Amino acid sequence: MEVFVQQLINGLTLGSIYGLIAIGYTMVFGIIGMVNFAHGDVFMVGGFVALLFFMVMTSWLGLGLVPALLIVLVLGMIITGLWNWTIERVAYRPLRGSFRLAPLISAIGMSILLSNLIQVVQGPRNKPVPPMFTDVLPLFEKNGYTVGIGYKQIVIMIVTAVMLAIFWYVVQKTSLGRAQRACEQDQKMAALLGINVDRTISLTFVMGAAMAAVAGVMYIMYYGVVNFSDGFVPGVKAFTAAVLGGIGSLPGAVIGGLLIGLIETMWSAYFSIDYKDVAAFSLLAITLVFLPTGLFGRPEVEKV
Repeated sequence: MEVFVQQLINGLTLGSIYGLIAIGYTMVFGIIGMVNFAHGDVFMVGGFVALLFFMVMTSWLGLGLVPALLIVLVLGMIITGLWNWTIERVAYRPLRGSFRLAPLISAIGMSILLSNLIQVVQGPRNKPVPPMFTDVLPLFEKNGYTVGIGYKQIVIMIVTAVMLAIFWYVVQKTSLGRAQRACEQDQKMAALLGINVDRTISLTFVMGAAMAAVAGVMYIMYYGVVNFSDGFVPGVKAFTAAVLGGIGSLPGAVIGGLLIGLIETMWSAYFSIDYKDVAAFSLLAITLVFLPTGLFGRPEVEKV
């Protein structure tokens, strides 16, 4: 029981990171019907941006951990958002009216470009991060096994909950959110009603990248290391989470991320850790076979 509770805490922490990344996938797909396969590498770029600014804030400027982390979060969201805005303008917008495979090929090419660019600039080796929030809060002890929750895990869950609340408010209660929902239903009609569709799509890319940047900060805090290849596996798992929850559904993306995190940690605890990724990706195949729209997805209605 104590192992189950500990892995439950670990799974919710990891799933929170996957959920933040999955939101970017599901938002872009909901509006333009395209899977942004470069999103995982945008998350990786956000991690490197956070690492660079964190080293500047702590080593050069001498700031404390908490103020440095807050500044890194804001700057990471801004810079990564601008990066994804540039990607949308350069790689996706010119291909929006072309055949369906063109944006997909462009997304894969952009993913390779980002990964290799970071490899050239930062090098192929792992980049360590100074330890953050290393203390552990013990919850209970049973049979000599102490179940605890790390302060970094508490921070990750709180930051994730706050970001999701802010994100939900923007989508549901602001004019930008109404424009996004209108573009999701019918872009042509939204344009006829005076909505700037291109600007709305660009801002959607920016918002998705901002959430990925937050996930990047949480990732380096949790694992203490970042590498140029770290965008692929977490990105694919986040995409799996988006599909599992129902791609296009924001609550589905978060719940899917939590489920993927729980499956990964529980499998590692009770079965072979070597096959934890296989378990997560097998869930994607099973979902597509028996529940193609995911847990919260809606069947696509063809407009005539």
